Amino acid sequence: MRNTMISTFCRMLLIAVALLLAGAVNAQGNAQNYPQRPVRIIVNVSAGGGVDALARIVAQHYSQLWGQPFVVDNRTGAGGSIGNELVAKAAPDGYTLLVSSSTVITTAALKPQNYDPVRDFTAVTKLTANPYIVCVAPALPVTNIRELIALARTKPGGMSFASAGIGSIVHMGAELLTVMAATPMTHVPYKGVSDAYPSVAAGQVDWMIGSPISALPFIKSNRMRGIAVTSAVRSKALPDLPTVAESGLPGYDVVAWFGMLAPAGTPPAIINRLQSEAKRALNTLEVLRRMDIEGTDVVGNPPAEFGREVKAEYDKWRELVRKTGMKS
Repeated sequence: MRNTMISTFCRMLLIAVALLLAGAVNAQGNAQNYPQRPVRIIVNVSAGGGVDALARIVAQHYSQLWGQPFVVDNRTGAGGSIGNELVAKAAPDGYTLLVSSSTVITTAALKPQNYDPVRDFTAVTKLTANPYIVCVAPALPVTNIRELIALARTKPGGMSFASAGIGSIVHMGAELLTVMAATPMTHVPYKGVSDAYPSVAAGQVDWMIGSPISALPFIKSNRMRGIAVTSAVRSKALPDLPTVAESGLPGYDVVAWFGMLAPAGTPPAIINRLQSEAKRALNTLEVLRRMDIEGTDVVGNPPAEFGREVKAEYDKWRELVRKTGMKS
C-alpha cells in the first residue's frame, strides 16, 4: 500500500513538472512571436500632454517594427487611477501596457488605491526623466537653498510654497525639502502650474518647484529666480544651477519621469523586447533634439533597474506621507 502511494505521488510530481516545463516553453514561444494581435497602450491622462506624446512615439515605432497596431488609449479620471487599475488587472500577456508619469506611484503613496505600484506591475523601462527647478519670488532675498532654509527658520510657518495641487509631484518634492530641512513651511495649493507661477512671480507666495519647460520662461524674463535643480546630479540643460543636494540637503533627489509598465507576471522575454525597442525609438535624432529643448533626458534603462527605482520611490513617498500626515 505504502509503495503504491509513493508511486502515485511520484507520477503526479512528474506530471506537474512536465506541465510546468510545457508552460514555460509555450510562454517562451509566445514571447518570441509577440505581438500576434493589436496591443493597447493605456495613458492615464488626456491626449495632447507630454506623457501622451511620448506614448505615441513609442507606439508608432512598435507598430512599424512588428507590423501590429499599438493603439494609445487615453483612460483618464481619478488622478490617473482608472487607467492604472485597468492595466494592473489586465492579463499579463503583453497586450495591455501603461505609459505614465511618476503619479502612478505618488497617487498610491498618498491614498490607498485598487492597485499596488510594486506588486501589481512589472517595470518595463523609464522612458525619460528631467529635474525640477526650485524657483523663488524675484523679491525674495535668497540665491540658494541654504539661504532659503535660513530665511524660513527666522519666521516659523511664515514661509510659503506653491504647488500644482495636493499630491502632485511638485507638492511632494517641496514637502520633502521642508522635511529634510526640518523647517516647516506653509503649502499653498493651486489648480495647476498656470495659476501657481504668477503668484510666485508676484511675491504672493515665496517659492515653488517647477518643470524646466514651464518655469524657464519665467526665469529668463526675471519674473522668478531659479536657485537649484532637484535631481541628484546637475542637469545637462541647466549646468550652472547647483543641485538641492549639493546646496545643503545631501540625499535629496526628485525627478519627473515618464515610464512604461506592464501587468505583473508578463513574460520577461516580452518585457525585454519592449524595453530595448522603446530605447531605440527614443534615441533618434529627432526625439533627442526635442527632449533637449524641453530639458529632458532620454533614459530607456533595463527593467530590473527601473523596478528597483519604482520600489524605492514608493517607499520614499509613503514615508513622507506618514511623516507629514499629508492627505488628498
